[in-house]
Amino acid sequence: SGFNSIGHMDTMLRRRHHIGHHKEGEEFIQNVFHVLFLLFSGKEKCNLSICWLQYEISKVLQCLQRKKKKKLKAQGRKSKKLAKNLLKAPDNRNHLSLWKLYAYLEWLLGNIDDARKVFDTALGTAGTGGLKSPQLCSLSLLYAQLEVELLESLEGAVMSRAVHILTKLAESGPYVPYSGQVLSVNVLKARKTYEHALQDYLSKTPVSNQDHVNDANQLVNLVGCYALFQYLTVGIDAAVLIYAQTSEKLEAPGPQKCENTGESFGLQNFPTAVEAVTLLHTNLLRFHMKISVYPLNPLREALTEALKRYPSNQSLWGSYIHIQRKSHSASKARRFFDGVTRSTNSLEPWLFAIQAEQMRKKLIENVQRADVGEIHSTIPETGLTNRIIALFEHATQSENGTHCPLLWRMYLNFLV
Repeated sequence: SGFNSIGHMDTMLRRRHHIGHHKEGEEFIQNVFHVLFLLFSGKEKCNLSICWLQYEISKVLQCLQRKKKKKLKAQGRKSKKLAKNLLKAPDNRNHLSLWKLYAYLEWLLGNIDDARKVFDTALGTAGTGGLKSPQLCSLSLLYAQLEVELLESLEGAVMSRAVHILTKLAESGPYVPYSGQVLSVNVLKARKTYEHALQDYLSKTPVSNQDHVNDANQLVNLVGCYALFQYLTVGIDAAVLIYAQTSEKLEAPGPQKCENTGESFGLQNFPTAVEAVTLLHTNLLRFHMKISVYPLNPLREALTEALKRYPSNQSLWGSYIHIQRKSHSASKARRFFDGVTRSTNSLEPWLFAIQAEQMRKKLIENVQRADVGEIHSTIPETGLTNRIIALFEHATQSENGTHCPLLWRMYLNFLV
């Protein structure tokens, strides 16, 4: 094709060929990691290990999305080998974030039992920090989320492994692997513990900037665990209530001031936390709609509100496009995209608006080309091509769009 992309670039369909992980680009990236690995030590080396493993996981996810079983097997072997080598390093042995990624990798490769063993081992060696330990909270949240995704309905969820994990986290005792049942009295105690922990977190004021970051992450993990616990033991409304209360509390410009700095505790202190809580909220609603009957409106409202606030959040846009695909009326989504693009300099709304129209065009073409005699097209093709070109034109004229290679490549690709 005249050029090679380095490592991973956004895939674009070109007949059957994807622009993805090229051999030369992949070698280059691996070399960079190997060279950097010798230069760092201590905490930096640990952070680099996390980046490296995350990169390997991204490749596994790509194989899963494309349903390439052979490639997945080979990639899985390479990634597991790297993960094991990283964990053998003396500095990394007790690093929970790395254990978490390794367990997640095993889970993605379909080795559920192996992944559970890794999670259980990590939780067993992590000590008894309970809800006060950020790493323990983060590990338990991921483990519980993965377990919940295996559920086919909420019946009997109170006795599930996910509830056991979240209950044990609240108990702050040594972790005991799941034995098949959860005691009701433990569930009640855990609920009280979560409630008090969340109230304490929301009422305390951070001291330094570093505390801000740690507290924000910890708060998100705590809210995630508590809401998931409520979802499994009470129901979806109880979980949504926690997200709503937390967001409300974080957004309120609280009257309480910090004595030494005079700052009030509110949204300006925790902008990333509110965004992350919103993401947990919308993801839970999407999951709930998948396993049971639930109206679309709460999810649509949550997404539109969130996107007005965080127009650069790609995960939220992905969810928004996913739910809009099911609706035959495009006008509401078009008005929304138009409103967001006018009020922000972010490029994401443009990119996703274009993607939404391209998906619509593809859907219509599939309907019209279906070989079943006379076709009554439900959605007439009224100048979708012109609309997409107009979107590209406006996007490339915006300040950020002019300098975005991906946008220009998408435009050229579409015109071809």
